[in-house]
Amino acid sequence: MKKTFLASVLALGMAFSAQAKDIVDTVIAAGNFKTLASALGAAGLVETLKGKGPFTVFAPTDAAFAKIPKADLDALLKDKAKLTAVLTYHVVPGKVMAADVKAGKVKTVQGSELTVTTAGGVKVDSAKVTSTDIVADNGVIHVIDSVIMPK
Repeated sequence: MKKTFLASVLALGMAFSAQAKDIVDTVIAAGNFKTLASALGAAGLVETLKGKGPFTVFAPTDAAFAKIPKADLDALLKDKAKLTAVLTYHVVPGKVMAADVKAGKVKTVQGSELTVTTAGGVKVDSAKVTSTDIVADNGVIHVIDSVIMPK
């Protein structure tokens, strides 16, 4: 009897911990996107990326943000309009899994197009995709090694 009760409690706990997370919660839980998470907050995009979606996000890691000179990054984080443009340039409407990626131009939420290349590994503009298909309940995240800037 005790084993059955314990098994039920453990199963219930696992069910709660297995609840799907939206893109923002997934980024925060990963631990290597602290700069991206704070930038989303500064730009007022948290609620958008917690929304229904679906979204495909090309997410720069903390190491990717570290490639930007500190003074430039600080200035970007203080300029809400420019920050919003940069961050929404990393988002594509719809859920595009790695298997569905094709080379070519892709329209971003920001409004301009980014260039996807697939020869020798997938790149988004000049950023290399280092990890793919991190699924959230409102889209998918692909990790990139650089912050990409709108043209």
